[in-house]
Amino acid sequence: MKQLIECVPNFSEGRDMSVIKIITDEIEKVEGVRLLDVDPGAATNRTVVTLVGTPDAVIEAAFKAIKKASEVIDMSKHHGEHPRFGATDVCPLVPISNITMEETARFAHKLAERVGKELEIPVYCYENAALLSERRNLANCRSGEYEGLPKKLEDPHWKPDFGPATFNPRAGAIAIGARDFLVAYNINLNTTSTRRANAVAFDIREKGRPVREGNPITGKIKKDEQGNEVWTPGALKACKAIGWFIEEYGIAQVSINLTNISITSVHEAFEVSCQKAQERGMRVTGSELVGLIPKKAMIDAGKYFLCKQQRSVGVSEDEIIKIAVKSLGLDDLKPFNPREKIIEYLLEDPADKKLVGMTTEGFANETASESPAPGGGSVSAYIAALGVSLGTMVANLSAHKAGWDDRWEEFSDWAEKGQKLKEELLFLVDEDTRAFNRIMEAFGLPKGNDQEKMLRTNAIQEATRYAIEVPFRTMQKACESFEIIRAMVETGNPNSVTDAGVGALCVRSAIIGAYLNVKVNGAGFHDKTFLEGIMTHADQLLAKAKIAEEEILAAVNEKIT
Repeated sequence: MKQLIECVPNFSEGRDMSVIKIITDEIEKVEGVRLLDVDPGAATNRTVVTLVGTPDAVIEAAFKAIKKASEVIDMSKHHGEHPRFGATDVCPLVPISNITMEETARFAHKLAERVGKELEIPVYCYENAALLSERRNLANCRSGEYEGLPKKLEDPHWKPDFGPATFNPRAGAIAIGARDFLVAYNINLNTTSTRRANAVAFDIREKGRPVREGNPITGKIKKDEQGNEVWTPGALKACKAIGWFIEEYGIAQVSINLTNISITSVHEAFEVSCQKAQERGMRVTGSELVGLIPKKAMIDAGKYFLCKQQRSVGVSEDEIIKIAVKSLGLDDLKPFNPREKIIEYLLEDPADKKLVGMTTEGFANETASESPAPGGGSVSAYIAALGVSLGTMVANLSAHKAGWDDRWEEFSDWAEKGQKLKEELLFLVDEDTRAFNRIMEAFGLPKGNDQEKMLRTNAIQEATRYAIEVPFRTMQKACESFEIIRAMVETGNPNSVTDAGVGALCVRSAIIGAYLNVKVNGAGFHDKTFLEGIMTHADQLLAKAKIAEEEILAAVNEKIT
């Protein structure tokens, strides 16, 4: 499972796209990174770039882009409407997949240290990467903008977190941070009134609306004893919103920025907007996603709406996302293609799913060809995936069985576990072939002098170790599947008990097949201590599988006789 982070550097150039092209070319040179979006603004004289990839690759790409920007952008000649203080003004990192905010902040510090040291640009760390609480707010870091930098850098209180406390006339300064993913999200209303859309926006946004004396619209804003304006907060935290009219669609919208979707999710923003619109005599007709969204946000939305219907959430990822799209009305104004809007899908490499992306006929034909891969390891993983899929099917059928409505959640939990195991086993189908290919590549290394021979031997051993670990992992995951299958035989829909039994047969066969691959791949492995440990565990899994299969089949036969 890859770690993914997003990086959204803002460059102080939005009019000369040849300059931006020079910068983005540096990003595209880095392997492991994909440039997703380039959004220039002439009035702001600023371009927002979005790239995503593995953390180290993103850090490398960001550094190269910041370096190039310091060479091709001269801040002493820059003018624009947006606040700014550097050629690369801000560079936030955003955790996307399989990485925590704390880890992301450490990568931000790594980038900041390198920029300060190698490029001699003053760096301020902000948001979740802030080293001083006052600098958490970007506005504080950027106060005074570029023109105020010389004086600001003389103040010991504003000594940069990294880099010199000296004015760099060409590059200025940079703010590097770690923050949550920002989702730009619009709610469609059945009205053309901007004022009414604004009313809903004020109802939901965290800032809320001012308390007024007398007339709630035109009255004077109330102040407390200290002279501060009194505001009534809105319903949603980490939410900014305003109402506007979109001439292209002929409707008013509530335009929302969700600044932390772990605090306020997309589906929560939608539901509360529906409630507030209805209270004001309007109806939400759908919604619109501006830019990209993490897959987890869509999965969370789909599961939320399935649970509202008391339906199993243990269905395929595609089905969950389809439910999210329909429930949120994301296709209200124009077609919504998840493959173009979900970050992880944009980053997929077709080579990562070469086998599981085939038809069943294609997979069988490929297996039957003269190529040595896919072989027994990949087929074993696939058989195991089919086995747990049968158990998952029984769980889903049980969740929807008439008269069992009060048990839907019980079976939904089993189905969700089954879906997770299925996805892991499908990953191992292709991973087993990749492991085999790594061994072949290692054997193809040169073996001329002593150093080359040593490197080749080490590479072969490293690849062999991985080729042992992959089928062993298949054994582990397949063995976990018995728990679901057994539960479905004992408590699931009795009309589908034989389906669960076939699942048990598949899983046992998969474990035996994967065991053979562990054993044969270990034949030439030098680390006997590691191998003995793996084989001991493998023997235990094999014995456990035999017992589980016999018990499950006995239970199946008892129910059908």
